[in-house]
Order: sequence, then structure tokens, then C-alpha cells
Amino acid sequence: MIRRAANSLLVNSVKQHQIASSSSLRHMTTFSENDNVLVNENGTAGVITLNRPKALNAINTDMVKKIYAAMRDFEKRDDKKLVILKGVGEKAFCAGGDVRSVVEGSVGDGKEFFRNEYKNNELIGNYKKPYVAVIDGITMGGGVGLSVHGKYRVATERTLFAMPETAIGLFPDVGGGYFLPRMEGNIGFYLGITGFRLKGRDVKKAGVATHFVESSALEELEKELGKCNNSDEIDKTLAKFEGLFKDTSEFVLQPHLKQIEKAFGGDTIEAILKKLHSDGSEWAMKQLKTISKMSPTSLKITLRQLQLGKTMTLRECLQMEYRLAVHCCIDSDFKEGVRALLIDKDQQPKWKPNRIEDVTQDHVNKFFAPLPDNDELVFETSAKL
Repeated sequence: MIRRAANSLLVNSVKQHQIASSSSLRHMTTFSENDNVLVNENGTAGVITLNRPKALNAINTDMVKKIYAAMRDFEKRDDKKLVILKGVGEKAFCAGGDVRSVVEGSVGDGKEFFRNEYKNNELIGNYKKPYVAVIDGITMGGGVGLSVHGKYRVATERTLFAMPETAIGLFPDVGGGYFLPRMEGNIGFYLGITGFRLKGRDVKKAGVATHFVESSALEELEKELGKCNNSDEIDKTLAKFEGLFKDTSEFVLQPHLKQIEKAFGGDTIEAILKKLHSDGSEWAMKQLKTISKMSPTSLKITLRQLQLGKTMTLRECLQMEYRLAVHCCIDSDFKEGVRALLIDKDQQPKWKPNRIEDVTQDHVNKFFAPLPDNDELVFETSAKL
């Protein structure tokens, strides 16, 4: 049975099924409703669809491998000018990765999942053809990794974005170390540390999405994208559909941008907390309450991850994050966080250590250390410069 993904929204389990091998992907035109990844064609577009609506399209190792195979296949085909990735259903694009099965499985199972997931993230970030992720609905964790590194990310009024990993004893992975610190005004540090959720148009205003289109227009948008032959035509098509919907709303974080930039620019978690205490506003107190629920170790790992990632390439970030993820599988708050939030659901994780001040630098350093037997993440192809 497929397990729940990495947030409290993921509840139902469904059976896994296999689709055809990558060698036959180009010949597929019909699919069983039980296939967890659908691969189809729409004119000049290759279309990949996550098909686990009961689990909010949460991804597991099997699905990640299928997505990777389909992308490689479409990348080689001259008749396909772009790739579209979307999810089935109105609730979610992809609500995350299958972390419950990771913590309940062996360390080897965890390594296999993260290795394949991160290779997919790197492929998306360096894809040779235009890549369009339609992030309609919940887009968290692993779903962010399937979208944010691509050239085009189309949000809708139903989009709900978050990187909630510090709440389960993990860290904002899938290349979070690359894209979060590059967001303006320390917004990425704020999102990665607190797990704050962005909705609808705010996903674009924050810089996560590149376009906003109402969900009612997505079917027609996909048809038009299937007629495009290059990036210029894709740009014009997306601009046309985005122009159908006027926006006069204020960015949800606008009233707090100066506070975010000041507080979340701290060099340490302790410094961030001190600045929030000094701020003293109702908003700052709310952030302190939120942060107090997170794994202290995860908070310190996350801050260092983002600080280091700011000057790394995507590939370097993913290699760093693979080390972090494997060490989390070996010994960390990860299992306890998943237990408390997703398995027993008592919402009472027992973090070790349970206070920020007790998380030593040596403890943080071990997560960034080389892996046993030098089992590091190795990519199959060279990244674009």
C-alpha cells in the first residue's frame, strides 16, 4: 500500500500500479484509471500527469522513476517541443513525497527515494526543452521540487504552496537550498523556516510561480500550448491566458516584508528569534509560536542549508541535500516528526534535543558530513552552465 505524504493533508492509501516501460512511452494513448503516472501527447506537447488523487498526488519512488523516464523520452523526440506536468483532480498538483514509507522502511529505501527524487529535480532544472508545471491545488515539498526548477510554473486560485519540512524533523529539500535563498527580501528563509503557506495569486507574487491562470481556463490553455513550437510561442500563449484575469489584490506578505527582511536575515536561529522578540508585534509573536513547534535541529540545519545554498549551483545543492536526507534517515528527528504528525497524529513530537540552545554546532555538522562508504549522489548527465 502507498503511504501518506509529508504533510497532514495526506491521508488515504491507494495501491501502486505499473505503467509501460520507458521504451514504449511514445506509443501510449490510453491508460488505466489505476496508473499512478499517466504519459500522453497533446500536439507538440508531451504531457505527464500525476494520478493519485486520493493521496493528493503524493509521489513515491515508483512514480519518480516513471516521471524521469517519460521526461527523458520526450527530451529525445524532435516532434515534442515542450513538456507539461500536471496532477489529476481539483485538490492537488502534488502534496509532497511519501515520507511515511521512507521512515517506516530501511535506510536503503530512503536513499533510493531521495536519490531518484533529486535526480528528477536536477533534470527539471536543466531540461533541454520548455517545461510547464501546472501547479493547480496543493503544492508542497516534493511537489515544489517537480515544479519550481522548471522554466514555467502556472498557479491558479486553488494553488496552496508550502515547504513544511521543519515541522516533521526534516528540512526544505528538493532543491530548496537553491531556490529559497534566491527569493527577495529573505522571503525564502521565512518560508523555509516557518512553513508559511502561500495561496493563489500570492504564489506568483512571491516569485514561486511565473504565471497565474484561473483553473477554469486550464483545459483551453493546455490545448493552446499543444500548438506551440518554441519558447516565444509559449510565452505569448501564457501571457494571453494570464491577461484574461485582472488582479488588484495586495500580496499577503506585503505588510510584513520589512519585518521579514530584518528578522530572517539573522546569522543564527537564535538571532532570528531575538529579532522577532525585539519586534514585539502580534505578527512577530505568531512567528515565534510557529517556530517553537518545529524541530530545533531541523531549524538549525535549514538555516545553514539555505546560507550555503545561496552560492551553490542546483546540482551542488541537491548533492548537499542528499547528504542531509540520508543522515536524517540514519538518525534524526525525522522519524519522530512523521510519527507525531502523520502516523499517531498526537501532534506532540519529542524532539532531541528539544531546545534550540541545546543543538550544538557539532550536532549540526554531522548532517553535512560525507556519507558512509562515500555513497554520494552522482548525476548521470552534465548540468547546463
